[in-house]
Amino acid sequence: MLRPLLRTTAAAIAAIALAAPLLTIGAATTATSSAAQTTGSIQRGQSGLPLPRFVSLKSSRVNLRVGPGRDYAVSWLYLKSGLPLEVIQEYDNWRRVRDSEGTEGWIYQSLLSGKRNGMAMPWNRGKDAVVAMLQEPEEEAREVALIEPGAIGSIHVCNGDWCQMTFQGHTGWIKQGSIWGAYPGETYKD
Repeated sequence: MLRPLLRTTAAAIAAIALAAPLLTIGAATTATSSAAQTTGSIQRGQSGLPLPRFVSLKSSRVNLRVGPGRDYAVSWLYLKSGLPLEVIQEYDNWRRVRDSEGTEGWIYQSLLSGKRNGMAMPWNRGKDAVVAMLQEPEEEAREVALIEPGAIGSIHVCNGDWCQMTFQGHTGWIKQGSIWGAYPGETYKD
């Protein structure tokens, strides 16, 4: 029986650096964000939506700016629509976002979508590792596909431990801790 191995090229998911990254957030900030999601004390931005939250890029060419306005310099250019990002701050119609590598900057809100996508183990990109996508949300379930780190898929449901996702037409379940695009313990349904 053949198991499809879904691959993406680095160019398909990478951002092109136009300048040095602005800021890398340490573990203390990440821990605070995760704690707010699991304790129920959710902060809200000007839009009334929770902060932090995951979104995705609507367009295949999006500038990441150093500040909330068109007059600010562009620090990165993203070339992949659907790329998952975390909104961490809001100012007027601008959203401060963080990507899977920790790079932060500002994007105009109309270039972002509320559609939830996830990236398979971006922290293992370039290593000889794959993520097993299973038919059911249980360790002993049949493998549907092997997903390469960095591949982007649509998130349909997360139950706190597993997320049901679609990667290039293949749908199955992945351990929630193996994707970037859903918080640990978060429940979600599209």
